[in-house]
Amino acid sequence: MIRSALRFAPLLLALALPGLASAADYTVQPAGSKLGFSSSFQGQSFDGSFGQWTAAISYDPAKVAGSKFDVEVDLGSVKTGDKDRDGALPGSDFFNVAKFPKAHFVTTGFRQNGAQVIADGNLTLRGVTKPVSLNVVFKPAGTGATMDITGAVKRLDFGVGGGDYADTSVIANEVKINAHLVLGAK
Repeated sequence: MIRSALRFAPLLLALALPGLASAADYTVQPAGSKLGFSSSFQGQSFDGSFGQWTAAISYDPAKVAGSKFDVEVDLGSVKTGDKDRDGALPGSDFFNVAKFPKAHFVTTGFRQNGAQVIADGNLTLRGVTKPVSLNVVFKPAGTGATMDITGAVKRLDFGVGGGDYADTSVIANEVKINAHLVLGAK
């Protein structure tokens, strides 16, 4: 009886492996992808984006708990369409790219909240690491997918625009994150 059970062990292992498979790995397609943000200055809303960033995405919509994001952003690539703001953001009063050239977000886990998928992780910006939760909408498309990510951070939690720029009636404390990623199968 033990011998016959051992004969079936490879078959049982082969059947179990698909259930243990990890999330699919994706590469971000630069064409059509955007990593952006929005906030307000003196009551006027503005949008911005980062031109240089990398993202390692591993995602399984059926088993979100096994998914992972690892995103690194070149803060010096920030653009908002305003010459003065674009000149100030990389400076020491805001991102301080001379000392902290990159921001880094890495997930610590994913969870389902009803139909909404939430990616919990840690954002490191200006040498400060804080927990951040982002909403994720994943849509398969052929061999790839699109992914829309939204959330918010408090800039003062990371020391962005502190000191003379800490007045939240002039520059909003909340910065909304918005990304649209076009993903290709790796």
